[in-house]
Amino acid sequence: MQNKSALAAAAPFSEQEREAVYKAIFTRRDVRDQFLPDTVSDDVVQRLLKAAHHAPSVGFMQPWNFIIIRAQEERERVWQAFSSANDEAVAMFPDNRQSQYKSLKLEGIRKSPLNICVTCDRDRNGDVVLGRTHNTNMDLYSTVCAVQNLWLAARAEGIGMGWVSIFRDADLKGILGIPNRIEIVAYLCLGYVDQLYTRPELEIKGWNKRMPLEDVVFEGKWRGGS
Repeated sequence: MQNKSALAAAAPFSEQEREAVYKAIFTRRDVRDQFLPDTVSDDVVQRLLKAAHHAPSVGFMQPWNFIIIRAQEERERVWQAFSSANDEAVAMFPDNRQSQYKSLKLEGIRKSPLNICVTCDRDRNGDVVLGRTHNTNMDLYSTVCAVQNLWLAARAEGIGMGWVSIFRDADLKGILGIPNRIEIVAYLCLGYVDQLYTRPELEIKGWNKRMPLEDVVFEGKWRGGS
């Protein structure tokens, strides 16, 4: 029997509250280089982590962990691993895009005072997990929801965040002591910023542009290419 005391009114937010939520969504940016050296206090970090930990997760599996990296020496080792992989990444792009790729500043690991590695423990809830019975990736998707919660909370706190994905997993696991069975989902750089781009940086710098909403919304069935 449902416990009625566990329910609360599902009233819509006030106009001011609603605008604040959308402001966080629409002004969130992937910060690569604009970090200030100011320390992020422990109480703010705890608020961000609490927001991440309250993300939705399929089957309430909560498969995430958060590794906090503050020490300059550790961040330098991570940057070296990134730099090696980034050199490889340059060669993967066509010749006409390589110089543009190299011009993008990716200095968040060393410039931001706080790094967080978000992982997914795929064994935490056993072999059979509610909601993961037919799509085994739901734990990974749930962990990405935690990253998004963290990102929006950071924006509300005036903290910029960047997502670094250019790594060999084995290198990062070796540096951070992550067991092989654990999946790395995101390596994040966080710190205060005094300015943010009005649009995504990669859009402003001509790398790509936002697709029109009507191009990605289908009604009833798929209508794109095969």
